[in-house]
Amino acid sequence: MKKSTDPRVRTSLFPLQGFILSFFALVIFTTGQMLILRNVINMGEITTGVIATVIVYWIIVAAVFIIFTRRQVVRNFQRPMEEFAEATRKVAEGDFSVYVPPKNLPDKRNYIDVIFEDFNKMVEELGSMETLKTDFFSNVSHEIKTPLATILGYAQGLKNKDLTDVQKEVYIDTIIESSTKLSELISNILKLNKLEKQKLQPVSESYDICAQLCECALRYEEVWAEKDIEFEADIEDRAMIDADSSLLEVVWNNLISNAVKFTEPGGTITLRQTSMASEITVSVSDSGCGMDEETLKHVFDKFYQGDTSHSTEGNGLGLALVLRILQLMESSIAVSSTVGEGTTFTVRIPVKQTEIN
Repeated sequence: MKKSTDPRVRTSLFPLQGFILSFFALVIFTTGQMLILRNVINMGEITTGVIATVIVYWIIVAAVFIIFTRRQVVRNFQRPMEEFAEATRKVAEGDFSVYVPPKNLPDKRNYIDVIFEDFNKMVEELGSMETLKTDFFSNVSHEIKTPLATILGYAQGLKNKDLTDVQKEVYIDTIIESSTKLSELISNILKLNKLEKQKLQPVSESYDICAQLCECALRYEEVWAEKDIEFEADIEDRAMIDADSSLLEVVWNNLISNAVKFTEPGGTITLRQTSMASEITVSVSDSGCGMDEETLKHVFDKFYQGDTSHSTEGNGLGLALVLRILQLMESSIAVSSTVGEGTTFTVRIPVKQTEIN
């Protein structure tokens, strides 16, 4: 009796136990039939040879039945499952290029075809995640290496006794700027790691979200003024909310800094805030380069930067942080964008206890 090609599978292609059960079932059925016909058949005339012939006959019938049903099982179930098992083994070994084709036409799909379809989608997503994971470590290494190299280079340059005071000041400022960027990167990585492992839980407090939005926007006043960007704010005078102010501050800082970063000189940034009985909505819009559909799919992924021309101005962790923070706060964020026209991020925060004056 032939075994499966996978040593983990113990089922044989001709199961003896199934054959025996089928034979006895047929014997029982035959006995029942004979009991029904005993009034019209003289049971005494049935010889031992006839009984032996009937037994041999039902042995053949049971064998044919088992072979037929087993062939159907092998064709319709076992072979697809063997192919599926081989595909899962490859995925377990790290091969995410696996694709299992459906066995039937779309109008005749069964559950195996549905399983294969879902498996293919899962493998595609795992492949994307593996790529992002590889890119994550590559980007972390690059993002840490770049400021470290700058710090090292300028620190060594400070040993030059021929440097003027002005040059030393420039070197020191560069070291401080690179150190700050490195510190922010490490801080964001640690904060994102804590958020994803739910080690950092929101601590709610009642505060004025409008005042917070104004404070966050004014931090970037010098930058938007230098780029001649028109900053428009359409927010209420006051809106009290129960939330973690420090975490929401990270959200507003990232959204506003991104808007400033991607808005060309002479462009416009709009900050809007509205309150309703059930939620507070905050949106940040810019007139920047916008994003295509592919970029929109990955905009909240770690280290993903659709516009590489601005890659030196960030580390691609900001929006990943924003999304995780809002998820922990049972809030949501949506993004809409048109290439060449700009982008709008809209945050919706459910209101538990608010007073709006």
